[in-house]
Amino acid sequence: MNISGFIAKRIAFNRQKSFSRFIIRLSLVATIISVATMIVTLSFVNGFSSAVSEKVFSFWGHVRVQYRQPMKTNIAEEIPIEANPELVQKVKKMPGVNSIHPFATKYAILKTPDEMEGVLVKGFDPSFNFRHMQPFMEEGGRWIEFNDSTYSREIVISVHTATQLKLKLQDRILIYFVRPDGSLRPDKLTVVGIYKTGIAEYDRTFALGDMRLIRRLNSWKDNEIGGYEIFLNDINRMDEVSTAIYETEDFPMLWETKTSKELYPNVFDWLSVVGTNGKVLITFVTIIAIINFITCLIILVLERIKMIGILKSMGATDWSIQKIFIIHSAYITTVGITVGTAVSLGLLWLQMKTGFVRLREAEYYMSTAAVKIDWSQVTIVIVGTLILSIIVLLIPSFLVKKVQPIKAIRFT
Repeated sequence: MNISGFIAKRIAFNRQKSFSRFIIRLSLVATIISVATMIVTLSFVNGFSSAVSEKVFSFWGHVRVQYRQPMKTNIAEEIPIEANPELVQKVKKMPGVNSIHPFATKYAILKTPDEMEGVLVKGFDPSFNFRHMQPFMEEGGRWIEFNDSTYSREIVISVHTATQLKLKLQDRILIYFVRPDGSLRPDKLTVVGIYKTGIAEYDRTFALGDMRLIRRLNSWKDNEIGGYEIFLNDINRMDEVSTAIYETEDFPMLWETKTSKELYPNVFDWLSVVGTNGKVLITFVTIIAIINFITCLIILVLERIKMIGILKSMGATDWSIQKIFIIHSAYITTVGITVGTAVSLGLLWLQMKTGFVRLREAEYYMSTAAVKIDWSQVTIVIVGTLILSIIVLLIPSFLVKKVQPIKAIRFT
């Protein structure tokens, strides 16, 4: 092993100009690119999927409970249901549940002296924790504040709505609600926050306010709500929790539970396609890396035919000579993996700091490519590449067994 390692090191660090030296450098560069591409691709796919899904979850929660309406679109008013404190307590105790809170929606028209815009006002109660939506708040704004005496006369609108109506923070806006009898009821609210999710369906549609205002406008009872939104600690348990809630004893027959994936299948199907494309790219890169390893070692073996013949004539075994080329190639692979990892992490850090990779927000729901580094995936790429390269390198090294000492020594 020591002799094989010594010879492999001399070959690897030989500064003589030769064709194999060029191939080694080419192989090194290919390994660096392969490792860097895999890590960067995984991190971008992770970041993209996480950023988009979190926008959906932050706005609607992970599981929604409401009156069963088979033909209801996602952006529409709900049929009211009676609040069920017993069910709320049971849901709170379920494994993986972070919080549960009521909500309701109501169509309205926002009007300024020169412009008007239709919105769907989504109302919350004081139990809602706006930290889920904090990343969407534009600088200087805040979420609505609730009071005990009456409904809050504050509203949060989107950047799109603010631009359309030429509104800014602390402006007073006239809002018209359609009452159940068909009449219009005007009210004045103060714009205290301006949000932006990057999802056009949300930004063009929703304004956020007090659920008690919606309850009053709809002439609902004090215990009537539009439904419940449930936030989880683990998004992978959405289906499990949704089913558990639905199967809870005394769960109202006319209610239903739906996960965000069921409510917005188009978004999550799209994310699945993005993930599949990432896997396809990684598969191609892996195949190219394998071909690169095999080609590199075949050339190294062929160029060192004479050396192999001399070593065999001196009594070296086939395996000891094979180890020379395997160790030699391991040097290349190790350096390639180390540099490739460093390059990829450097690029990802630069993206997180500067956002130099820009996207069209209307199509990708974000203006810059999001990055999420999963260190377990990075470890798998490093270890997997190393193991795969060693296994693959065994294949061409068997050429050593076919070399006959006499013919090899005469080989030029």
